[in-house]
Amino acid sequence: MVQLESRGYSTTRRGEKRKRMRGRASHVLIAVISAALLTAGCTNESKDASESSDKEGGIETLELRYQGSTGAVTYPELAEDLGYLAPIKLKWIGNTTSGPQDIQTAATGQSDFGGAFNGAIIKLISAGAPIKSVISYYGMDELTFNGYYVLEGSPIKSAKDLIGKKVGMNTLGAHAEFVLKEYLLRGGLTEEEIKQVTLVALPPVNTEQSLRANQIDVAVLGGILRDRALDRGGIRQLFSDYELFGTQSAGTIVFTKQFIKENPNTVSKFVEATAKAIEWARTQPRETVINRYKDIINKRGRQEDGANLQYWKSSGIAGKGGTIREEEFEIWRKWLESSGDDKAGNVKFDDLFTNEFNPFKDDDKKIKQQP
Repeated sequence: MVQLESRGYSTTRRGEKRKRMRGRASHVLIAVISAALLTAGCTNESKDASESSDKEGGIETLELRYQGSTGAVTYPELAEDLGYLAPIKLKWIGNTTSGPQDIQTAATGQSDFGGAFNGAIIKLISAGAPIKSVISYYGMDELTFNGYYVLEGSPIKSAKDLIGKKVGMNTLGAHAEFVLKEYLLRGGLTEEEIKQVTLVALPPVNTEQSLRANQIDVAVLGGILRDRALDRGGIRQLFSDYELFGTQSAGTIVFTKQFIKENPNTVSKFVEATAKAIEWARTQPRETVINRYKDIINKRGRQEDGANLQYWKSSGIAGKGGTIREEEFEIWRKWLESSGDDKAGNVKFDDLFTNEFNPFKDDDKKIKQQP
């Protein structure tokens, strides 16, 4: 994995470049933080009275509210379908297309858990949001990654060519923006030049269309949407997050600290089940996973198209069973610190995440120690 200290420019120079460079990411996350802190502590007040501490096997809460994703299956959903999550059941409350929005919903008690890019989670926690990561749920490898694409005939060839251009992505202040800014910095752009690159928030399903209609100059495409766009042709990759950072998990699922404290057995069961689902998807034949996902989508009846599932390739998750590795937070903590975010730089790992509930944590340590 690429480390921040060895990217071809000095830490001092990088620090000068990144001074005050928080921009849109900070603006988006400030709103999230404010909402989270305003209503933190109210997570369990609306829970059904029947969910008492004397439930089966000591599990405190038998229903977990969450947001899903249109045309896709999350690992908790897979865990439930495989029977790993029982007796806990999931309650779908709607869909999200944004990590920051998803963890805001969890932090404010509207849902019980949510997932987001690790950099966004660091910013929220450094500002006092009472959340904690418990398991990784997405990442990047040679098969699964986010690419930054331009039209085949575009004159854009390098970071410098993005000055004055528009880049479309699913949301601001999250994974796509952090990766883009790292690419621009490595490409030698100054802070003022980076400000001239316009970021445009677009629904993921509309990003490819906006690129082909010349409404944006670069489209951030990942997974299924990326592969469908490549099948149609006429676009080429400028760079990808995998090229910059190598194989690593990039996003984690969070609960509020209060929820973890009051429902430790529920969280433990949830993490165990989700971890087992991740390993099931990692070890099964690709067609078996795709067919299972199609069955889940057909059964849940949300009036969605599961055709995109044929493009699923891998989990992209580095740690066994979604085990969280320190470097997967450290790389973004250092990035934020060098950008002038002193609060982010002072956050401790113990405040960010825990692997205590993951049954694969010891196995992952052994895998990492192998030559």
